[in-house]
Amino acid sequence: MVKISTKKETLVPSQEVSYHERRALDRLIFFSDGVFAIAITLLVLNVAVPVIQPGSVATELPSALLATTPKLFSYALSFLVIGAYWMAHQRTFHYIERYDRRLAWLNIFFLLFVALVPFPTGVLSAYGDQLVAVILYAATLAITGLLLSLLWFYASHNHRLVAKMLTTQHIHATTLRNAVPPLVFLASIGIAFVSIPTAEVTWVLVFVINAVHRLHPVA
Repeated sequence: MVKISTKKETLVPSQEVSYHERRALDRLIFFSDGVFAIAITLLVLNVAVPVIQPGSVATELPSALLATTPKLFSYALSFLVIGAYWMAHQRTFHYIERYDRRLAWLNIFFLLFVALVPFPTGVLSAYGDQLVAVILYAATLAITGLLLSLLWFYASHNHRLVAKMLTTQHIHATTLRNAVPPLVFLASIGIAFVSIPTAEVTWVLVFVINAVHRLHPVA
């Protein structure tokens, strides 16, 4: 295993990249950021304020707020997962210098599932103890991550669309790092058939592994 420096790399755009190509790529990134922002904002709509009769607020409000715990858990989890995917997307496009129609479509399909995340989040918050809800949530986030991994593979294969100065080790390290979240979510689907609570706890590994990777980057 080869250690990669944790020092942030500053890439200077290649002279081969024209101003118009850079502007077009920036538009794709700005559009992506907008979709992320909308998706992460819609998550909170799944957390509704409890409706209680005026005369019963004092006695029923504490238990009603406690009943929203599953919704708050789903909200927080999805917020962090979408945030992690946004950072991975940002990191991926930091090394992409140009794009073509295929990369644009791969990015659109990736964003399609990012925008879909609030739906399985709502299902999970309402039916978190049901196998179908857990599978739907994990599958959605697994597909989202796999599409980002596919996007990076397409862009980095033979340095097709990435900076020429990138080493093979760095490309492999980014490939591995992007693959971790979808693999965790895919594994949790199998675990859910044995234990739903364990499967849900497994999702935390996405953040644990990412933290370890940041401390000890390897390729």
